[in-house]
Amino acid sequence: MEIIKVENVNYSYKTKYQTVHAVKNVSCSFEKGLIYAIVGESGSGKSTLLSLLAGLDVADDGCITVEGKDLSKINRDHYRRDTASVVYQSFQLFPLLTAKENVMYPMEMKKIKRKEAAKKAEELLISVGLTEKIFRQFPLMMSGGEQQRVAIARALSAGGKILLADEPTGNLDTENEQHIVELLKKLAHEKGYTVIVITHNPEVAKEADATYRMRDGCLTAESKTGEAYD
Repeated sequence: MEIIKVENVNYSYKTKYQTVHAVKNVSCSFEKGLIYAIVGESGSGKSTLLSLLAGLDVADDGCITVEGKDLSKINRDHYRRDTASVVYQSFQLFPLLTAKENVMYPMEMKKIKRKEAAKKAEELLISVGLTEKIFRQFPLMMSGGEQQRVAIARALSAGGKILLADEPTGNLDTENEQHIVELLKKLAHEKGYTVIVITHNPEVAKEADATYRMRDGCLTAESKTGEAYD
């Protein structure tokens, strides 16, 4: 089932010296229950495209629809709160909150009772492969892999079924990288999430169900062998 549809989207931004056409006439779609990789060199436009999918920026022209709704015409703060969550390379956990409190935070913002949020947070932390000893630890007490799992659990706590991940394994060693990739695949294939991963790592990209490549703001789809297809 098609969840996100991108049609002829363009986006530019201005620097001190020039206007950068970061996304050029991009069209693509993303379905429920699949994991996608968007690959490309630094500056190719892939992170900008992710920001557009997250509603952090609005396209200059063209259209992005999510479950049939035009993203430019809905409350994008509510969209990120209720429908789509973003996971970053740098984890972006709240340093003065424990793992459990970090995961509780989106639920408390939605006025879910603290006792209920605490129980759900524990369930989510366990579901991403963490143990009870992590619940009361602060981010600096955790390994990179543990922090990224907490970040994913926090993203899931919002309740949406779209997960956008910007270089989620970029700060991890090979073993933790594989654990995170397997977790993202499980979320897509077993839990029905639409997972979109920005990555420069070919080992991560090859685990995806489909791969898009960004180059100079343009997007092409690739088969598993790397051959372009329509």
